[in-house]
Amino acid sequence: MKTVLVIPDGVADEPQPSLGNQTPLQSAVLPHMDEVARLGVVGRTDNVPASMPSGSDVGTMSLFGYDTLKFHTGRAPIEAAAQGIELEPGDWAIRCNLVTIGNGRMQSFTAGQFPSAAAEQLIESLQRDTCGSEHWKYHAGVSYRNLLIYRARGGAAPFDEQTQTTPPHDITDLHIDDHLPSGPGSEDLLSLMEDSRRLFAKSDANARRIDAGELPTTQTWLWGQGSRPELEPFRERYGARGGVITAVDLLRGMGRLIDWDVIEVDGATGYLDTDYKAKGLAAIKALGRDDLDFLVVHVEATDEASHEGDTDAKLQAVQQIDEHIVGPVHAWLKQQRQYRLLICPDHPTYLRTKTHSHGYCPFAACGSGIEPDSSTVYDEITAAASELSFPAGHELMGWFQPQA
Repeated sequence: MKTVLVIPDGVADEPQPSLGNQTPLQSAVLPHMDEVARLGVVGRTDNVPASMPSGSDVGTMSLFGYDTLKFHTGRAPIEAAAQGIELEPGDWAIRCNLVTIGNGRMQSFTAGQFPSAAAEQLIESLQRDTCGSEHWKYHAGVSYRNLLIYRARGGAAPFDEQTQTTPPHDITDLHIDDHLPSGPGSEDLLSLMEDSRRLFAKSDANARRIDAGELPTTQTWLWGQGSRPELEPFRERYGARGGVITAVDLLRGMGRLIDWDVIEVDGATGYLDTDYKAKGLAAIKALGRDDLDFLVVHVEATDEASHEGDTDAKLQAVQQIDEHIVGPVHAWLKQQRQYRLLICPDHPTYLRTKTHSHGYCPFAACGSGIEPDSSTVYDEITAAASELSFPAGHELMGWFQPQA
């Protein structure tokens, strides 16, 4: 049986005054997601435990069927796995954003979507000019998303579970002073961030962006630290050979940690300009493979729209997901003798706050063995009225994925 999970990242939201007090899911035109609701069921799932910070690292791990209270160690080690960076015992990975701080506030957690080529140059200069210890190693990623690795070299790391950092996308427009790293090892992180501030102030790349009227990156922001998680392969856990289509390292890393095939798609950007149609076509091609039973299609654009507080962009993104991914993938699945299709975000991301939130996410599922309920549309209000609920979000996968 072919099974598919489509993740419109962060699409769950609150009623919006600008939308007549409807949520984006209620207001958007989503014929294909609504068809999944009519043919199957709508429910809700809480993917992020209250004791953990809300983010895709926690939310997707839950969606994939792993209890984050047992398995989650941090966001950065998952992204390290995406880059093929092996963490040894005692090693830690740390997410390194290029950000723009203005007047002491987080002006942009992406430094205006800083270009990858210029970002790589800055990361190389950080390694060359600021890292005087064998323990530290910067790794360039894509755009503003980079990594910093601490190699223990057989010794003890300065960090532990008491080390506290804040995701920069959670403090957009807020003053940074109350959100700087604290606890064990924080002095090292603060020192490296200050080094970056001094170095970036002299950057030619930043000077060119300022001349062009674009945002510079004023410094790095270090967060999401953790050691390597130990995850059982998905096939051993759920009896299915999996694959993932995504444009972000976090999902690539999760896929590699649970032994999935990571399927790259030309034109997939992890932003609002991503090629939705290419993702849909790549999903259908992957589903035609004999060596793949379960496929995840992840789209970051809905989350990015929320982080920017852009209601229209969020509506457009979810409608593109509906038209170019859910529609054609479901049409292909319906031609098979048996299938299952699930649509569910990893966490809510509120347009009002421009950040991730805790709380239930709506899901819709249909296919073989799923007895339809009375739902006719897919949205938060319908889900809230459903009796089908997973307070521990990692249990949803065991309900959805039949044993092969």
